[in-house]
Amino acid sequence: MGKRIISQRRGRGTSTYRTPGHRFVSAIFHRSYDDVEKTSVMNGVVKNFLKCPGHTAPLAEIEYENGDRGLTFATLGIHTGKKVQTGKLSKVENGNTVPLKSTKIGTIVYNIESKVGDGGKYIRSAGSFATVVGKTRTKVSVKMPSKKIKLFDVDCRATVGIVAGGGRKDKPIVKAGKRHFIMKARNRLYPQTSGVAMNAVDHPFGSGRGRHMGKPRTVSRHAPPGRKVGSISPKRTGKK
Repeated sequence: MGKRIISQRRGRGTSTYRTPGHRFVSAIFHRSYDDVEKTSVMNGVVKNFLKCPGHTAPLAEIEYENGDRGLTFATLGIHTGKKVQTGKLSKVENGNTVPLKSTKIGTIVYNIESKVGDGGKYIRSAGSFATVVGKTRTKVSVKMPSKKIKLFDVDCRATVGIVAGGGRKDKPIVKAGKRHFIMKARNRLYPQTSGVAMNAVDHPFGSGRGRHMGKPRTVSRHAPPGRKVGSISPKRTGKK
């Protein structure tokens, strides 16, 4: 009997493929959506910067004037001791968290909420940012890094600026050992073998003359584990 193929092993959910969340510092969200956030402003000071293997960007530890401490993605250009603000009446300045309705056309933002009060869902990786390109009474149009225009509620919060840590991909990895430790930090499978390079018993795309699949890469959503590889239940195939 042959071994399970990679897709089957991943579905089994062993420690090889399980995210090592015990090594991560914390989940990152905006301040809780309380009365201060809705009507006023909360001042804070950047106290420290942290590195978390679960995030590509450095994290900034902020101490607020009410004594609470929180973590957020560091904004490009901030430093320890910098004063930041969050809330409806915050100034639209680098590092401050404001509702989208307070921004002007052309404002650069990140960590945008998908729903009011959810803490931030979009634009969270190092070096990324989005641009406010339009506003109506109820919606704000934001140009995402993918160049697509997405609509958000005017009360959704976002942080002004660019996520720090950009340029991390500019320097090549060079050595396989360095890639090994990068992948190990998040329990990512490395190295990965292409399916067409395997034997027929190891993968549906294996065997045959040359590196080709020998069958369509599209597969049903209801295919059994082990066959569900390639383009799983695609809406369309081919070039646009």
